[in-house]
Amino acid sequence: MNKSADLLDQLRIDRSAPPPVSRRGLWIALGVVAGVLVLALPGWLLLGRGKAVEVRTADAVAIGNNGGATSVLDATGYVVARRMATVSAKITGKVREVLIEEGQHVQAGQVMATLDPVDANAQRDLAGAQLSAAHSQVAGVQAQLREAEANATRLSGLVKQQLVSRAQYDQAVAQRDALRAQLATAQRNTSVAADQLRIAGNGVDNTVVRAPFTGVVVAKAAQPGEIVSPLSAGGGFTRTGIGTVVDMESLEVEVDVGEAFIGRVQPGMPVQAVLNAYPDWKIPGHVIAIIPTADRSKATVKVRVALDVRDARIVPDMGVRVSFLEKAQPRQAQRKPGVLVPASAIATRGGRQVVFAIVDAKGDEGRAQQRAVTVGRTLGDDREVFEGVAGGDAVIVNPPDTLADGARVKVAPAATDDQASNE
Repeated sequence: MNKSADLLDQLRIDRSAPPPVSRRGLWIALGVVAGVLVLALPGWLLLGRGKAVEVRTADAVAIGNNGGATSVLDATGYVVARRMATVSAKITGKVREVLIEEGQHVQAGQVMATLDPVDANAQRDLAGAQLSAAHSQVAGVQAQLREAEANATRLSGLVKQQLVSRAQYDQAVAQRDALRAQLATAQRNTSVAADQLRIAGNGVDNTVVRAPFTGVVVAKAAQPGEIVSPLSAGGGFTRTGIGTVVDMESLEVEVDVGEAFIGRVQPGMPVQAVLNAYPDWKIPGHVIAIIPTADRSKATVKVRVALDVRDARIVPDMGVRVSFLEKAQPRQAQRKPGVLVPASAIATRGGRQVVFAIVDAKGDEGRAQQRAVTVGRTLGDDREVFEGVAGGDAVIVNPPDTLADGARVKVAPAATDDQASNE
């Protein structure tokens, strides 16, 4: 009986004892606690570090390195020709033939077109006839003069012998002198007639239109049968030119540089030009001159740039991007090209020059990261930075003295023109 009672007592459930703990439930509880901590930590970092400081930013601009020379400024412009002429005839006339086509190379003096020479030839023939008449007149006066001189000489001897009267001798001398004067007039008339013939010859030559210099024809403006005139005498029905010739050896680049950056450009400084049509082709050049006037409407100054390479692929009016280069330093003095940042972005902390870059940006908020920098030249309102900042980094302009490394910042919206003028 006792043994049976003991066995029954062992089978009875003790409801006062605590329930057994499950190992799986323990791990689930620990996971929940860890997740709560992970989610709460960023909130503590964001909310527990104070209110975000409102700042203004600017992007760091990378300075390219072109063959050992540093680009200090980039600008866009166009290829232009210093020698380009629309060739026309000196006189008004009808075009007889046109001997040019677009793209044709012409030499200086080469015939480009001819006009109808009928009137010019008639004027030249008339001038030639007038010259022949003048020569005939001279010959007639010379014959008369020879006779008068012989008569005066004969009478001179007879008057000494008192065989003729003095009056007859004086009359012979007067006739001789008159014929001499007529001969001088006839000779001058001959000279005038020769000049008229030469002018008439120029009139015939003016019916031939020649290339003023060696170049390439870029436009053909007239056709046979049309009237051309340098004065456009017939209104819209009269051509003013035969064609346009460009001297390809005179090609250069004109770029518009903003007034705020013109101080970076100097005459003679090297440049590197890249045509929009050939983006992989880098053409060396140099600055010819800075035109001493500004465009008020665009706030730019025109700069002339010479190309050191001549190539048939370079044609007028091509778009081009020009990088103005600093003269290359000696090899031992060269250093890695840096970036340009506003001078107002550079601050001093602990005796060192630093900038504050925006990192971990989310929307318009982020975190200020203090970076020590190595600065170089001053270029206008910018400073060159060699270390600490990369191209494209957003840096804080005019950082407050209280701004610390890791502080929360909020980028202020860009100021409008009115707000900028008020500031």
